[in-house]
Amino acid sequence: MAWCFFAALSLCASSVATACPLCLGAFRSPVARQLVDLPHEVLAQPSADGRGYRVVAEIKGEQPAGGIIPTEAIQLDFVVDSNATLLLVRDEAWSMWVGLGAVAVEHANWLRQIAAGKRSADMNADEWRARVALMIPYLEHREPLVAEIAYGELAAAPYAALLVAKARLDAPAIRRWLADPQLTAKQPLYLLLLGIAGDVGDATALEQRLEALWMARDATNLGSMIAADLQLRGPSRMGWVDAKYMGDRLRSTRELEGALLALSVLGNANGAIPRERVIQSYRLFMQEHKELAGFVAWDLAAWQYWGAVPAYMALIKSNVRQNFASRAAVSAYLGQSPVGNLIASDASEIGATDQPTSAERPVIPVLPQ
Repeated sequence: MAWCFFAALSLCASSVATACPLCLGAFRSPVARQLVDLPHEVLAQPSADGRGYRVVAEIKGEQPAGGIIPTEAIQLDFVVDSNATLLLVRDEAWSMWVGLGAVAVEHANWLRQIAAGKRSADMNADEWRARVALMIPYLEHREPLVAEIAYGELAAAPYAALLVAKARLDAPAIRRWLADPQLTAKQPLYLLLLGIAGDVGDATALEQRLEALWMARDATNLGSMIAADLQLRGPSRMGWVDAKYMGDRLRSTRELEGALLALSVLGNANGAIPRERVIQSYRLFMQEHKELAGFVAWDLAAWQYWGAVPAYMALIKSNVRQNFASRAAVSAYLGQSPVGNLIASDASEIGATDQPTSAERPVIPVLPQ
C-alpha cells in the first residue's frame, strides 16, 4: 500500500473507512477475498475409495452432485496430508475446483461468516468492527491458513476498528508475538495492537526502542512504534515527536514519512491524540521541512483545515525547491480550498517547474480516513 503524488488527486475523498496503512498490509487476505467473491466453497475430505473428495461442510453455494468432487477436478498448488480437510472454491466459469489450503471442519461456521461478508470498499465502520471481533481469537492459530486469514483481515482493518476491540486483545500474547523472531514481518500490526492493549511498562519499553531508532537514524517500524507510544501516553508525548522529527531538519525522508504516518493515523482517529494537536505538529513540519511540506496536505484537506492556505501560497511564491509529490499535493490542496478558484492561477505555478524523477517520488503508505 503506497502513496505517491497521485494521492493528491484524492484530497476530497470521502470518509469511508479504509485500511490502516501502518500494518503494511492494507490488502485483505487473498483467501478471505476469494471467500467473499466466489460463489461456490466447500470443505472436503478424501473419500474412502481414494478417487475424490467428499464434501463435509458447505460454506457457500450448492454442493457438487453426489457430494463428491473427483480428484482430477481439483487443482492443488500445495502438498497436503492425505487425511487433510481442504477448503475448495470454484467460480461459475471454472471447470476445476481450486484448493486454498487445509482447514479443520470445526471452522466451517467461521468460514461461512467470512464468506457472507462484503468487499473491503463496501464495508462500513460497524461491519469492520464485527469483522475485527471475528478475527482476533484466531491470531497465530495453530492452523496456518486460519492464522493467515485472521492476520490478513486485521492488517486490512481501519485503525478505528482496532481501537474499539481493546477489551478482546490479549496483551501478554501480543508481547510474545513481538518477541518471536519468526514473526518479525508481522510487527507493524502487533505494535499497533500493543499500543491499544498495553500498559505503562509497554510504553516505557517502546520509548527506549524509539530512542535507539532515533540515534541510529533507523526508520524500521518507526510509524507503528510512534503510533503505539502516543496511543499509550497521550498528548504529553507529542513534544518528543515534534523535537525529534517534526522540527529536526536532519531527519531522513524515510524517517519523516514514518512519523507523519503515525500522526496521520491518530489524527484520523481523533481520540488519544486530538486532531487539533496533530495539526499543530503538521504546521511545525511545514515550517521546518518546506521541501516536503505538501506531505501533510492530504490530511489537512480531508479534515477540512484550510488554515494552511497562506503558508502554502507563500511556499509557491518562494524559491524553495519542492519534492514533486509535495508540490502536486500542495497544488491539489489549494484547489480544494474555499478560495481555490481565486488562487488557481498561482497554484498552477507549483507544477510548472521541475519534472519528477523516480528519486523524487517517495514511497509513503496510503493514508487512512
